[in-house]
Amino acid sequence: MNTQMGNNPLLDFSGLPRFAEFKPEFVTPAIDRLLSEARAAVERALAAETPAEWAAFVAPLDDANEKLGRAWGQVSHLHSVMDSPELREVYNANLQKITVYYAELGQNEALFAKFKALKAGPGYAALSPSRKKIVENELRDFRLGGAELPTDKKARFMRVQEELAQLSAKFEENLLDATNDFALYVDDAAQLAGVPDDVLAMMKAAAEADDKAGFKLTLHMPSYLPMMQYADNRDLREQVYRAYVTRASEFGKPELDNTPLIASILALRREAATLLGFASYAEISLAAKMADTPADVLKFLDELGVRARPYAEKDYAELKAFARDELGMDDPQAWDNTYVSEKLSVARYSFSDQEVKQYFPEPRVLAGLFKLIETLYGLHVREDKAPVWHPDVKFYILTDHGGQRVGQFYLDLYARASKRGGAWMDDVITRRKTADGIQTPVAYLNCNFSGPVGDTPEGGKRPALFTHDEVITLFHETGHGLHHLLTQIEELGVSGINGVEWDAVELPSQFMENFCWEWDVLKHMTAHVDTGAPLPRELFDRMLAAKNFQSGLQTLRQIEFASFDMRLHDDFDPSGPRTALDLINDIRSQVAVIVPPAYNRFPNNFSHIFAGGYAAGYYSYKWAEVLSADAYALFEDEAEGYGGVLNPEVGHRFWSEILAQGGARPALESFKAFRGREPTIDALLRHNGMA
Repeated sequence: MNTQMGNNPLLDFSGLPRFAEFKPEFVTPAIDRLLSEARAAVERALAAETPAEWAAFVAPLDDANEKLGRAWGQVSHLHSVMDSPELREVYNANLQKITVYYAELGQNEALFAKFKALKAGPGYAALSPSRKKIVENELRDFRLGGAELPTDKKARFMRVQEELAQLSAKFEENLLDATNDFALYVDDAAQLAGVPDDVLAMMKAAAEADDKAGFKLTLHMPSYLPMMQYADNRDLREQVYRAYVTRASEFGKPELDNTPLIASILALRREAATLLGFASYAEISLAAKMADTPADVLKFLDELGVRARPYAEKDYAELKAFARDELGMDDPQAWDNTYVSEKLSVARYSFSDQEVKQYFPEPRVLAGLFKLIETLYGLHVREDKAPVWHPDVKFYILTDHGGQRVGQFYLDLYARASKRGGAWMDDVITRRKTADGIQTPVAYLNCNFSGPVGDTPEGGKRPALFTHDEVITLFHETGHGLHHLLTQIEELGVSGINGVEWDAVELPSQFMENFCWEWDVLKHMTAHVDTGAPLPRELFDRMLAAKNFQSGLQTLRQIEFASFDMRLHDDFDPSGPRTALDLINDIRSQVAVIVPPAYNRFPNNFSHIFAGGYAAGYYSYKWAEVLSADAYALFEDEAEGYGGVLNPEVGHRFWSEILAQGGARPALESFKAFRGREPTIDALLRHNGMA
């Protein structure tokens, strides 16, 4: 065995990933070996004489596929957070091999027959509910994977899957490259009037890193959002806005234009649906979700839109009146709306996001988050040591009262040029029972916040400061993380987030967001960065009063995106004369109160649906918000008798009935076990000020 294979960290499954030793040249030999071992495991499973015995058939497949998934998961993660030309090249080369393997697996008729025999066999009745759910999921996924197709159609279906994987990766890469391609250097600080001092310090440091004078403006969120929110210079706002909303479009470098990729992705998804006998790709997507049909989803979105529209119209009328009367803007444009909203919010509620941000230094926020986890679930979080991929990354261990490890997680909070945008959770290791005992889970939590900038008066480094919206984002991703880490299921296929319906997977994350509006939580996680004073109760009350500021507009915006996604994958013909841009413009004319300028190319950077797994599933955010708001309402219902919402008894019930169950039973059953009834939309409307 050569040294590259013998000391390849991607082939070590004895513990945590060895990120410090990772090199792109390790990827191909590791993936080739693991693919070979996985295919051999498939052959052994097919040769097993006792398919009705789990240990002889399913378990060996799980073992092989888990190793492949863990190794490839590390590569995919690094591609997302530490992108480089060398890593990108090996990622794309091996992505095709990975895609082919899973497509072959999904089309394996003999394997499909084994699972059908397992269900029909005498041993099926004795299987645990978790194992029965895995068998049901496998049978469904074989059908969706093309196992029942004739040979010629199987080959075409596999080529479609390969092409889709490559196009989705290219979509994300184009968006990252287009985002990084923009840089605007401003020499005169007066041009940046209104921009907060800590943001200016970040921009100045970014310019210095490029050996430039002045300030560097980028399209990364820590730079872009403060420009839109605070910069008094209207022309500069327009310039930055235009660059942001035209990323990866025909207005930039031709090689980074996602327009042809959108058309190709949609055509291939439609072809895949046709091959499988579905009327649309949306029907394939919904086969593994709570919602039954595209019509059900669109009806849900339409009904929510009807409820939200009067509030959105009122929000926009107030914004335009304020812009006219207080700021002298008779006709506010898209690049003005965030700026005007901030001014209106300050005028109405007497505080700014920038003022609040000073009370949320990173160490205090994390301490408050961890205290909440301890209060609700009786678990402890402490920082630990592990190899990481960047010096800014932190690592934590989650233990119970007896000191036993429950799980671990990495926390990568700050934006950088090598990291894709947004915030997300992903799994590193999944809980399962092995011959050596229980394998504890590990998760990645990733955000794109501003890092620490500047020094304290005492000469130390100032901590990173988070806006309240960023705190909410952190809690959201932690909710996903807890869903993965607190599972009690021991079967890989339905442990943690595995097997959970996509339109229910946002329930735990959106549930966690509610605690960011509770005084009993915030008072433990705030301290002014300069004085150490806690967030004043009076300021918190003003924040609470502003909680639903423009919630009508925000709700309609989500409905616009979700309707576009569902229509795009349901009744839109990608080979017809109309484009995705035409479709979203149609939907805006029906749904939106604020219509962006004609040059806006939102579809070109909608990576959620073209590169992120949310195709015909973006509605999940609103669908799951109904579940999460209704779940949180139980904490509110019990608050009076307990003395607040931080009720460990209800917390443990949420853990045992929802978080612990993973995908071992339908999400609706888990919700009803927790809540005692079917979900209703009432709590969502109340939480959004639209009751």
